[in-house]
Amino acid sequence: MNATSLDARAALRVDLSGQLALVTGAGSGLGQRFATVLAAAGARVILCGRRRERLQAVADDIATFGGQAIVEALDLRDASDLAERVRGMIDAHGPIDILVNNAGIGQTGDALEIDVQSMDELFATNLRAPFILAREVARGLVACGRPGRVVNLASVGALHYSSGMRAAFYCSLKAAVLRMSETLALEWAKQGINVNAIAPGLFETEMTEAHLARYRERMVERLPRKRAGLPEQLDSTLLYLVSPASEFVTGICVRVDDAQYPR
Repeated sequence: MNATSLDARAALRVDLSGQLALVTGAGSGLGQRFATVLAAAGARVILCGRRRERLQAVADDIATFGGQAIVEALDLRDASDLAERVRGMIDAHGPIDILVNNAGIGQTGDALEIDVQSMDELFATNLRAPFILAREVARGLVACGRPGRVVNLASVGALHYSSGMRAAFYCSLKAAVLRMSETLALEWAKQGINVNAIAPGLFETEMTEAHLARYRERMVERLPRKRAGLPEQLDSTLLYLVSPASEFVTGICVRVDDAQYPR
């Protein structure tokens, strides 16, 4: 655990002791970072993703600083038993207080070229799974009368688009994630369940690694500050949205893009 996330926790005075969090896509990238930061703040964290060995490595890292992590390997593309798996986690570990719908896949290509199979995979991972997970987590919270926090990862592509991005379907789904966050926030407000979204700009992640390796100069030089974000620069936004002190904040999208894209 590096000093950046610990400093963010101290600055916000966030104490998540006694809370259970579920983070999808926790085996790498932003999901790994989110899970580690939540564990450092005192939450028990369920690590979800397809690669059990990667999840276990994250769990081992969390254990080195005294954090608690639980590994749950699952494929979000398979909706047949997704709701049942979440209910099983709740039965085994208790109500899930914090859900971070981080997992997502991306694909670039012209709208005229994308095939139906790719569209189905993008839809299943980036929109359907987050909805099912949020619904089942909320169902468990309502059943025991507990408040909760849902944080959905969108993208600045939901708010800004240019033809050069070549990701029309992906960005359409991320726009739907924003609307989903707004509508679920309204539906669950009376139950004390806050639903918000984060829209990151260009960050150094596993998803962007290949493109940055190939086109870094072109991608970064056009940005006002000529840099891509680092995962730890999202720590404070995540902790703010899951903090008990943010109980009045629901149905919003926090755009974190370093002024990279036009408003």
